[in-house]
Amino acid sequence: MTRELKLAFHYVRKYWWRYILGLAALFLVDQVNADVPLLSGELTDGLTAGTLDMGGVWGIAIRLLGMGAAINIGRFLWRFFLFGSARMTERDLRGRLFSHLENMSMSWYNEHKTGDLMARFTNDLGAIRGLLGGTMVTTFDATVMLILVLMNMIRFVSIKLTLVAVIPLIVIIFGNIWFGKQMHRRFLARQEAFSGLTDQAQEAISGIRVIKGFVQERKELAAFAKANGNSREKNLNVVRLMALVLPLLDLIVGISLLLTLVYGGRLAIFGEISIGQFVAFNSYVTMLIWPMIAVGESISGLSQGLASLRRISSILEEKPEIVDEGDPAVTSLNGDIEFRDLTFRYPGAPEEHPALEHVSVHIPAGETLAVIGRTGCGKTTMMNLLERLWDTDDPDMIRVDGHPLRKIPLQVLHRDIAYVPQDSFLFSDTIHNNIAFGVESATEAETMEAAKAADVHENIMEFPDKYQTLLGERGVTVSGGQKQRISIARALMKDAPVLILDDSLSAVDTDTEERILTRLKEARRGKTTLIIAHRISTIQHADHILVLEDGKPAEYGTHDELMASGGLYRSIYDKQQLEKQLQEDHPDLPEAATAGGETV
Repeated sequence: MTRELKLAFHYVRKYWWRYILGLAALFLVDQVNADVPLLSGELTDGLTAGTLDMGGVWGIAIRLLGMGAAINIGRFLWRFFLFGSARMTERDLRGRLFSHLENMSMSWYNEHKTGDLMARFTNDLGAIRGLLGGTMVTTFDATVMLILVLMNMIRFVSIKLTLVAVIPLIVIIFGNIWFGKQMHRRFLARQEAFSGLTDQAQEAISGIRVIKGFVQERKELAAFAKANGNSREKNLNVVRLMALVLPLLDLIVGISLLLTLVYGGRLAIFGEISIGQFVAFNSYVTMLIWPMIAVGESISGLSQGLASLRRISSILEEKPEIVDEGDPAVTSLNGDIEFRDLTFRYPGAPEEHPALEHVSVHIPAGETLAVIGRTGCGKTTMMNLLERLWDTDDPDMIRVDGHPLRKIPLQVLHRDIAYVPQDSFLFSDTIHNNIAFGVESATEAETMEAAKAADVHENIMEFPDKYQTLLGERGVTVSGGQKQRISIARALMKDAPVLILDDSLSAVDTDTEERILTRLKEARRGKTTLIIAHRISTIQHADHILVLEDGKPAEYGTHDELMASGGLYRSIYDKQQLEKQLQEDHPDLPEAATAGGETV
């Protein structure tokens, strides 16, 4: 519980003066409200005894009007300060959570679903806002009103009658202890169910093409119905508890009111209290209804808020595996890259099956390394390690410009390496903004030059809005080849010393590929380029070619050297040439798919 309260108090301290002003205004409202029944009693006794004339009645009426005005002004002020502070806290916490998620390592995202994270951004932050706003108001208001009302009941009416009226409070205190524990547990289960429902919906919407392509709408509908039913049941568990407790509170308040009428009426009949005091006391008992009901609401809001604080705290307490250990003296990269006996095993993978094993290669600045091999041989892992999406056990296995990779500040490393991944991701934005994403500002002429280098300019100009065309989610409104080429244009816009192309030409035809490679060679002159490919036509002109097999280096050299050696590289080349010849001889057949020499 400590970590949740520590997080909440951090933001209460941040806006402490707003909370003080808001609570002061709320206290003023409660104080004035607690004095209203005294005027009613004074009016009743004055009229009954005949000691109050019309001037006195008008005086009391004016005082009541003044009290009403003070109450309204106070209500505005406490809403402005307290609810405003809660909204500010929600904003700050949402920004902090988003910033924290940006710093988390890739391995963390492999274990956390998008839907669950979105539920924390919505429902959980909303519950925390309620805790620091509505629940705080309710708790403070109920406590102050209870104390003020009880003090006035004792001071101005009768201590004996007050003791009789508050007997039911003892029952409420013990009942609320049980209620708080139950509500906390049920609300936490409700939030987890909502996370599952959100994730189910998000995944189904993102994968709608696959669902339709495999005619699995009914299956997905059943899965969603199951998650929806689970969420409904967990919500009903919360509602059932509220439905049980709140009527019981009303019953207890009714019993208190009944005791007041019976015993207070007896005291008034025998002259121990006046009629005005009896009227005022009944007003006070009625005023006790709100604090008693508010106790349940406060415990409910507190339980929900603390449960959500726990879920948010659990995210904020997670530490990224990749931390910046860089030397501030390193301010830029030249592009000299060296892999030294690179060995890497993913967390949880068997020790006998590392993703990479004893890979050593040196790429001088300005040269091109191509990596080829069958699917799953570790090509992408090499590039991920270079970008520090994962870390090696030995920090000296990868060096850039003579520096161990971890000595390079992350900001410098990511700024000076442009990366086009296998799964080209485009944002739901204009084509211009997607291409210019990696730079602070860019003119349309500059994005146009990058698009021309990526051989996608003509395709863009065919769209009605050209470079201002809005793309759908993840770029679904363009073809796979266009998506890849827009991603390449985005990387070229950075003009980084190092460029990584991770199988980024797989969705384009060979003629387009040849044009792109020719333009890339010119645009990347004097800069380091690393290319992962399955087609040898993509990489045959590279300065260095590394052939991987089962995570180990099988061959290394230039295209001519590897062809002459007659090894795995030559075998892949011969198979691809055979596929190309078959396609040319039988153009009506579907194009053969290759995966590092594996004909499908």
